[in-house]
Amino acid sequence: MKRPILIAVLSLGALCPAPAADKPADKEIVLLASKPSHGPGQHEHNADVLLFAKWLNGIPGIHAVTYLNGDWPETPVFERADEIFLDADGAEGHPFFQGDHTGIINRAAKRGVGLMFYHWATEPPAKSGHQEMLDWTAGYFELNYSVNPLFDASFNALPNHPITRGVKPFHIRDEWYYNNRFRDSLRGFTPILITTPPADTVKGDGPRSGNPDVRSKAGQPQFVAWAGERQDGGRSMSFCGGHYHSNLGDPNFRRIVMNGILWVAKAEVPPEGFEVTVTPEDLTANLDPKQMRGGGRGAPAGPSPAPNAAPGQRP
Repeated sequence: MKRPILIAVLSLGALCPAPAADKPADKEIVLLASKPSHGPGQHEHNADVLLFAKWLNGIPGIHAVTYLNGDWPETPVFERADEIFLDADGAEGHPFFQGDHTGIINRAAKRGVGLMFYHWATEPPAKSGHQEMLDWTAGYFELNYSVNPLFDASFNALPNHPITRGVKPFHIRDEWYYNNRFRDSLRGFTPILITTPPADTVKGDGPRSGNPDVRSKAGQPQFVAWAGERQDGGRSMSFCGGHYHSNLGDPNFRRIVMNGILWVAKAEVPPEGFEVTVTPEDLTANLDPKQMRGGGRGAPAGPSPAPNAAPGQRP
């Protein structure tokens, strides 16, 4: 009497579809921006991350949240994060090296959270944070050693890496930090953008403008973006460009940054790289009202200046 029932159950099971393959887990990306600084269109931290969040939140499975004007999230935000992206003023005001923030970021890193540093966020304070930056991202901008000139960089060769998917050789003007301080072993890390700066980008001696070490390397290739896998299982990336918000209008520049954000979060990077249509309105949205250089009155948010304009003030 039981055999027909068993056959019926087996037949019913054969008609049921197999369980769907597990979907990739959703990714929580926390984008941090510090308060406005520099001239109009330069160091537009808030506009940068709001634009990144807009693009990221158009991708299924990605949830990007922004914290603007130096707002520091509550600890549970970091505990839920898959990636922490920092677009901020560095040096003595670096957000990761204020109060208990270093410990919070260290705990996140130890559980494998991705970390990405954009432009000035690659520079820790002069006398602290150096070992942490080496542990987190293998390198950093060091005062009186690294330099931050404005120049036209050519990227003629790109590594085979998910971050470079869809990226073609390109040429763009920005404030590119170079002669960065790296740890002895770059095991697990890959240079993403390599360029040879013109010799005239360093003149004389100054905290960020030149020194004997950087002059001795004139004509040598320099890393201005790098990424890798940390021993704790997390991923990291440092991107030394980003002074001009308007450079996000360049498809190759934009694709490197967005591919990087996705890769650091362990999200899928499309085979042809991140792609989105960018309008002039996208690039002028959310710019901060700023004072013009020389004390003039700044206009409300408007177009970024052309990338060949004079760079904004630096401390």
